[in-house]
Amino acid sequence: MSVERIQQQFRDSAALTQDALDTLFGALANGSKILVCGNGSSATDAQCFASHLIGRFEREHPGLPAIALTTDTSILTAIGNEFAFEQIFSNQVPVLGHAGDVFLAICTSGDSVNVLAAIQEAHEREMIVIALTGGTGGAMSDVLADTDMQIYVPSERTARIQEVHLLTIHCLSDGIDVMLLGED
Repeated sequence: MSVERIQQQFRDSAALTQDALDTLFGALANGSKILVCGNGSSATDAQCFASHLIGRFEREHPGLPAIALTTDTSILTAIGNEFAFEQIFSNQVPVLGHAGDVFLAICTSGDSVNVLAAIQEAHEREMIVIALTGGTGGAMSDVLADTDMQIYVPSERTARIQEVHLLTIHCLSDGIDVMLLGED
């Protein structure tokens, strides 16, 4: 692979991350919120991103509305027990999400059934979806709307995908800081 090709992939990824940042910031500036979810390590990434918005990333800023759908064990286990594990996120979206909100779906494979079900619920509520995936994007590539965004890591190695997802979350968090507070 040529150096120019590699550099172009970084430029393309940066441009897509900027588009996602504009979408996230636009929603927050209009009083909307961010709902975020994922399984396993992606759940940790979801919680990390929500904490950066509600608390802080690297600079103090006013708290911003974000909800990690992965954090309330009572809700997760009740939905999993009463309904199905596949519904642990999708049952929360209609209660917490509204038109204008953004749904951030994090999934290394792009195939997690519970995340796919939540995307469907987000679409029914006229929410924009931003998907962080890996490989070729999995089934998420097929369910995203034209207004949605998918940032996928072209790798089959879960560790590489997770590393880039965390970098993307840090870039988005830093970008929101800059949009709120200006360059430091």
